Amino acid sequence: MGSLSIWHWILVLAVGLLLFGGRGKISDLMGDFAKGIKSFKKGLADDDVADSSPKSEPLKTIDHQQQGAPAATATETRKAG
Repeated sequence: MGSLSIWHWILVLAVGLLLFGGRGKISDLMGDFAKGIKSFKKGLADDDVADSSPKSEPLKTIDHQQQGAPAATATETRKAG
């Protein structure tokens, strides 16, 4: 049981040929998948270049409360019942 027989190797080669080598929808899908990965890596590399440039605008902060709204007390936030 430790070694693979000739039938195992034929099955592995047939699946590999079907996925990566044959002319069909699955091989086209694998090619599109590879193009997507390359585009993703290129996009990440472009983002790294853009992040390294100095920014002219100061960083903005977001307040967690709206202006002019009173802060809720502990009794108002607690549900009754």
